[in-house]
Amino acid sequence: MRKGKHAIGAVLALLSLPVLLVLVEAVSFRVANRPNGSFMSSGRKREYVLYVPRSYDRAEPTALVISLHGAGMWGAAQKETSQWNRVADEHGFIVVYPSGEGGGGPRVWHEGGGAGPSRDVRFISELIDTLEARYNIDPGMIYANGLSNGGGMSFALSCTLSDRIAAVGMVGAALLVPFSWCTDQRPVPMIAFHGTADAAAPYKGGFSWVAPQRFQGVRAFTASWARRNRCGTNPVDSVVATDVTRLEYTKCADDAAVVLYTIRGGGHTWPGGQPLPEWFVGRTSNSIDASSLMWAFFRAHRLREAQTGAQHK
Repeated sequence: MRKGKHAIGAVLALLSLPVLLVLVEAVSFRVANRPNGSFMSSGRKREYVLYVPRSYDRAEPTALVISLHGAGMWGAAQKETSQWNRVADEHGFIVVYPSGEGGGGPRVWHEGGGAGPSRDVRFISELIDTLEARYNIDPGMIYANGLSNGGGMSFALSCTLSDRIAAVGMVGAALLVPFSWCTDQRPVPMIAFHGTADAAAPYKGGFSWVAPQRFQGVRAFTASWARRNRCGTNPVDSVVATDVTRLEYTKCADDAAVVLYTIRGGGHTWPGGQPLPEWFVGRTSNSIDASSLMWAFFRAHRLREAQTGAQHK
């Protein structure tokens, strides 16, 4: 009988082990993904993950990079995917990963489309205010970038906060808002990365499982941005790697260049970043490092003093 009790106890212990492992994983996930900052915006609690490199010096004006996650993700997930912290350590800037609306459910960025700015635009503007109050942020070096829905939101920010955002970057951007929606005429430097095998945000445009609206073609969208920046009509095309080409529009107003990296066979992923499940989003190329290339582009495009005269600090 005693042996039987020991056997039952052993079986119960084994059965409870997966439950304990799940609980441990759940706690670990929560700890690794919890935000480290929040405030109320438009009557809602909004959260973000902030990274300040050890080299930060309060006496030195410091650049700020705002990196936006894709739909259904969150700030800490974007931190892991983009690996911006590594670049921030190397070059000494602050990076923040805000989370879209959604609470415990899928978090999504609302780009806008109406006459006024969306709640998310106000949130990002207030986030800049919050960080400027706590840190010595260089008002001429505030940049926005994002993946998928976050890339689309970066486009919206270039149209609604062009007096604060010096340049933007987009990776696998979900281009659903028509370019004609953007009525802001300031030339805003832009760098984009997009895979030709992106099934979520099709490179050539069209429909996908992501949204009922039709996606715009990436090259056509890039050309529209070049027209906005009053660039020359003959872009320079070059080969960067066996699977990567680079298209650059030059001779733009205010030197606001427009650059597109095309990754042949690349999926809905962040080049050089942490690979996402290939079965779901496709291949992640390591031929280039999108975050490093983006930073090199950003630091070459500072918001001019005339445009930061009405500083928000």
